[in-house]
Amino acid sequence: MSLTLSSVPQHKSDQKLVREPFQNYTDYFKCITAKGEDFAPCKQFQRAYNSLCPNEWIAKFDEQRENGTFPASLEP
Repeated sequence: MSLTLSSVPQHKSDQKLVREPFQNYTDYFKCITAKGEDFAPCKQFQRAYNSLCPNEWIAKFDEQRENGTFPASLEP
């Protein structure tokens, strides 16, 4: 049995499209908090969210983070 995108309920694929960028953004900031901005493995999360997230999302995430209203903990 092969799984095609059309066989996955639309809401499931939509959730994944939102979850992955959000999770990579969150993981990046947790990583740099724990290890520092120069810790090379943190960059993989940054590259991932930059490639997956629309710029508008990143701007919104940044704004929420700066305002203390980001909807997830960024503590490691």
